[in-house]
Amino acid sequence: MSERTLRGSTAVVGVGETTYYRHGQAPEPEFVLCLKAILAACADAGIDPVEIDGFASYSNDRNDPPTLSTALGCRELRFSNMQWGGGGGGGAGAVANAAAAVATGLADCVVVYRALAQGQFGRFGQGPRANTVTGDLALTVPYGQMSPAQWYAPKVTRFMYEHDIGQAALRAIALASYHHAQTNPRAVMYGRPLTEAGYDESRWITEPFHLFDCCQENDGAAALIVVSAERAKDLKQSPAYVLAAAIGAGYRVHSTPAGFATPDLASSHFQTLAPRLYAMAGVGPADVDVVQCYENFTGGVLMSLVEHGFFTAEEAMDFLTLENLTAPGGKLPLNTSGGNLAECYMHGLELQIEAVRQLRGQSTAQVPGAEVSLAAAGPMVTPVSTVLFGSGATL
Repeated sequence: MSERTLRGSTAVVGVGETTYYRHGQAPEPEFVLCLKAILAACADAGIDPVEIDGFASYSNDRNDPPTLSTALGCRELRFSNMQWGGGGGGGAGAVANAAAAVATGLADCVVVYRALAQGQFGRFGQGPRANTVTGDLALTVPYGQMSPAQWYAPKVTRFMYEHDIGQAALRAIALASYHHAQTNPRAVMYGRPLTEAGYDESRWITEPFHLFDCCQENDGAAALIVVSAERAKDLKQSPAYVLAAAIGAGYRVHSTPAGFATPDLASSHFQTLAPRLYAMAGVGPADVDVVQCYENFTGGVLMSLVEHGFFTAEEAMDFLTLENLTAPGGKLPLNTSGGNLAECYMHGLELQIEAVRQLRGQSTAQVPGAEVSLAAAGPMVTPVSTVLFGSGATL
């Protein structure tokens, strides 16, 4: 293990969320939602908002740190950071950047945040509306690839074909998310269970994705507070220590939105990250108790779990069953709040929050005795990122 490490030097001590709404239904502006989530995270941690001196977000968040700092009355702004990349690939990366800032003394109290008000600014799931297209889109739009589902379906189809993986594997991932959402009152799909028949009968969006393979589109905000491990000991909540983080992608992963020129099309782009992640943490896949994996589409989860070493592609059909993926007793409980599919699509930051709640014992689908929690962000976009959180017992 390298001497240059984040392991155990910082912790998440506060989490906060607004109500999650269907897209376009938030009653307040995006900036107000963002402030509310940050204030909720501060209250959860027992920290005065004026103590925040750093901000980290991702994917072109519109709520800039100087404005947030002013609105919150912060004494000083010492760290202002955004993770590059579209989609939710920076969800774990923003946590990593916050942890790095605290570990190196750039800041003492950093908030990681994401806010979306699609009714105010437009929907993510729709293709671009323009009279002309240029750049990357000029290579895809003329062939009917105009939305994220259409860009990423070929990657998943190729992976499933190469490894003889059937639709039932994707169905199990969707069913697990909806199953967990039924115990989570925060989830937009709470009270709306999904059955095998309901999944199978739902319309195709673009093969191999049925309707329920695709993430939601939502309004709301979420936030986490990161401080030093030493400071974390004196706060309200049990700390969720950052054991490791990894950000990036492999060789030639992006030359078009779908990455068709990459030498490894059938990938979620975690192959190079996962070994670095486990080496820093000093744990392996077998030590992970619960997983939160970003589902832009279920096929990305399939590839992500393989690339994080939880099973081989050839084992996918046997491993990916509803029984194995659900809390409390599954082999690998997955997306225990409902995830992007059934809790909320807050660009995946709600998955980082659920990873923390599992270690606190506060999940609505709690895994008994969870000590190591993995949260992966943004499969199939670039760059991707993953964080491993651990309880105090793991240090």
